[in-house]
Amino acid sequence: MQQKVTAQIGANQISIETGRIARLADGAVVVSCGDTMVLASAVSATIIKEGQDYFPLTVDYREKAAAVGKFPGGYFKREGRPTEKETLTSRMIDRPLRPLFLEGYFYDTQIISILLSADGENDPDILALNGASAALCVSDIPFAGPIGAVRVGRVKGEFVANPTHTERAQSDLDLVYVGTENDVIMIEGSANELGEAEFVKALEFAHGHAREMIRIQRELAAQVLAAQVGKPKREVPLLQVNQDLLDIAYRVAGDRIEKALYTEGKVARAKAVDALREEVKRSILEKHPEADSFAISQAFDYVQKKAFRVSILDKQKRVDGRSYQDLRQISCEVSVLPRAHGSAIFQRGETQAVALATLAPIEEAQMLDAYGGGEQSKRFILHYNFPPFSVGETGRTGGPGRREIGHGALAERSLEPVVPGESDFRYAIRISSEIMASNGSTSMASVCAGTLALMDAGVPLKTPVAGISVGLVTEFGDDRQLKRYELLTDIIGSEDHFGDMDFKLCGTDAGVTGFQLDLKLPGVSHKIMAEAIQRAKEARTKILDIMRSALDKPRPELSKYAPRIETIKINPEKIGALIGPGGKTIKGIVAETGAEINIEDDGSVHIYATSGESMARAKEIIGGMTREIEIGQTYQGRVVSTKEFGAFVEVFPGRDGLVHISELADFRVKRTEDVAKVGDIIWVKCIGIDDKGRVKLSRKAALKERAEAETGQPAPVEEHER
Repeated sequence: MQQKVTAQIGANQISIETGRIARLADGAVVVSCGDTMVLASAVSATIIKEGQDYFPLTVDYREKAAAVGKFPGGYFKREGRPTEKETLTSRMIDRPLRPLFLEGYFYDTQIISILLSADGENDPDILALNGASAALCVSDIPFAGPIGAVRVGRVKGEFVANPTHTERAQSDLDLVYVGTENDVIMIEGSANELGEAEFVKALEFAHGHAREMIRIQRELAAQVLAAQVGKPKREVPLLQVNQDLLDIAYRVAGDRIEKALYTEGKVARAKAVDALREEVKRSILEKHPEADSFAISQAFDYVQKKAFRVSILDKQKRVDGRSYQDLRQISCEVSVLPRAHGSAIFQRGETQAVALATLAPIEEAQMLDAYGGGEQSKRFILHYNFPPFSVGETGRTGGPGRREIGHGALAERSLEPVVPGESDFRYAIRISSEIMASNGSTSMASVCAGTLALMDAGVPLKTPVAGISVGLVTEFGDDRQLKRYELLTDIIGSEDHFGDMDFKLCGTDAGVTGFQLDLKLPGVSHKIMAEAIQRAKEARTKILDIMRSALDKPRPELSKYAPRIETIKINPEKIGALIGPGGKTIKGIVAETGAEINIEDDGSVHIYATSGESMARAKEIIGGMTREIEIGQTYQGRVVSTKEFGAFVEVFPGRDGLVHISELADFRVKRTEDVAKVGDIIWVKCIGIDDKGRVKLSRKAALKERAEAETGQPAPVEEHER
């Protein structure tokens, strides 16, 4: 039986339907808004795989070219590896769902969402997010949902729920908000220096619409259950910490784990903890030889996490000795790589990022398929790379993983609001953030290093951007009510691992530019979020001051290795001549000068060159080819052919005129070759252009004019040949 519910979110209606497609999945829904439709399915195994020691939740969102009536581009006509948009949407779905599965639920679970139809205006990512929650709700998979997702924009100062792509182009905010009935569980997005107070208002605005999405999912789940096509949530055994093993772990490590956690330095700390872990393992195996490595690890990690929380909440002491609001030691350097257009090192504690900025012609911008609508190209790109040596390990290298793509996207959207527009700075810009050492908040280090690298390259940023991560440690009572909590500024790796939140917030002195919230809790209150936002602002101000001590503003000139750009205007009718048959002429100019040349339909010619000589020569050739010969002007030209009646002289490349034999000299010329031979360079003056565009030139008039200019007296009359 088919069931359907609807909700009005902003100006658009969203519907969720089940029972029509993908009936063999544990749960499946189709979510629609306008003509955009997304299928979301959920399936979970009923048996835990042998040796499984983590929750294997897999989320895949895929877009089909057929959804928008297109063939996939390129040689292969099948959709290939996930695009960046698909990867980021998959991550966006995963993050709010994961905390809502029961602790110890280690059953292989898969969420697959497919874009079935796209109208180009309503972004499918919000539909996929709500669809994943709805698919779990109508299934028998244990899930502490539903959750509600909404996108919020701000157009002309007014908040807009689920704005279309057209509205988003006019918006100074792009907030994706996911909430439970009372709390926020995930946010991410960007803003154009939005003030913190206004940002908090945006979260409050979003929550009402998220609750409406929760309401209709519950209504749908009730309809499915009432129609006797649904099943109650399955009851499955959960993997719990073995109490006997836990007791041994406490006995061996309980009074020493704190000292190991407070060992100075990430590497030394890890060695101290690992030594204690091995000691616990030996003690457990002596009494319980059947215990597997996962059960032992669970027991030890429980002791470690408990000690961490006691230290934070009871002793007000962090792992590295800082207070709750202290930043780690920060240092910045610029111009560290001589051949990069711009470069910088940003180090905070043991986390170190090296950023390289590269400028290229605007035509190098990345093209996007954008089946779901939105921008078709991207001129500002930030790539984040996380090699295994950055954490002192060996591992896979090669293409970027989901984490690298996600961290790069966060840093990219945080910097983009301050990058000059295409009309003011006609370049494609790429930042490569290379993580050299990692102990927490490498994405925020990438933002800071990227800002400095851009300024070092001479990119006229509106203002610098910095980022910081704020963590959270909580304690709940037996009634599952929050008893107490502490916010931690600038968290390190262990605080991220054992803590409850990683809230990354970037911005300028004026306001917020980028943000992302990751939670291990099933939600956090707006009160805590408002405090975290204020805490991040205070830290960001300090970081910006330190960054300005290294470089306080963009360099006045571009790197000598960066391409220069100049634009000249030509008559659009001359474009064909400049390009030449099959592009022969323009290719010849590029080969001769080494410059890169791009021509627009309105006659704008953009010249990119890495040296002054290259730029000057390209401008000289193009100017010569496209300039118009004017009556009364004198030019130096080359004789290209001779006839009985005169000589043809090329004044500009591809543009010539006739010097009649009577205009070659102020005496009677019997043969053209007596005065002008092919290849000669002579001065000529334009004395007329007929109605067919044919140019009349005079050597006689040019010589007379030049002689008078040199002497200040009328030119003498030459003797005629006898």
